Amino acid sequence: MVQTIRIEAEARELAGKGAARATRKQGLVPAVIYGAKEEAVLIALDPRDVMKEMHKGGWASHLYEVAVKNGPTIRTLMRDVQFHPLKDTPMHVDFQRLAPGQLIRVKVPVVFTGEETNPGVKEGGVVNAVHRELEVLCDPDQVPENFVVELGEHGIGHSFHWDDVKDKAGAKPVQSGNFVVASIAPPKVVEEEVIVAPVATAAAPAKGKAAKGKK
Repeated sequence: MVQTIRIEAEARELAGKGAARATRKQGLVPAVIYGAKEEAVLIALDPRDVMKEMHKGGWASHLYEVAVKNGPTIRTLMRDVQFHPLKDTPMHVDFQRLAPGQLIRVKVPVVFTGEETNPGVKEGGVVNAVHRELEVLCDPDQVPENFVVELGEHGIGHSFHWDDVKDKAGAKPVQSGNFVVASIAPPKVVEEEVIVAPVATAAAPAKGKAAKGKK
């Protein structure tokens, strides 16, 4: 299931660029929690907490319980992180508040199992991942850490579709139909370039020498 992470925050009173700059001067990252038809909540975060989540990877699929100091704890998704163009430090974070019973739209990574024993791969085929992650709608408490596709005994040329994905946990894909997730592609044939050496030809005699040879 999806990982739930608690993150501490301080409340901010003022909005706008000037207030955001003041927050950054204090060594904090301005952020906002919006959604669920409620008023937006302005907060400030420790930049180390933000970077910790960035380095983990998969943050867009995690649930965050944002604990506002002297305020509520709000269940959210981290939707966007803006970085300084030169320093590569976080400048602003957007969180989406989750309403009870609300389905969330998340991207879940796809993993493939059985590659070591798959006959198609043994014959030289390669797993061609059409989707490295799948965007789905699902219950916040039922988000899988990943979707699994078992390669099984399928050979070269076989395609795996959404119906082949294991343990969907009730997730519904944003893309319609039983679309292709991956296939076992044939090995790439590298054509060797044949370089043909030029045929040496006898040099034509100089005009002067040719004239002397004829009498």
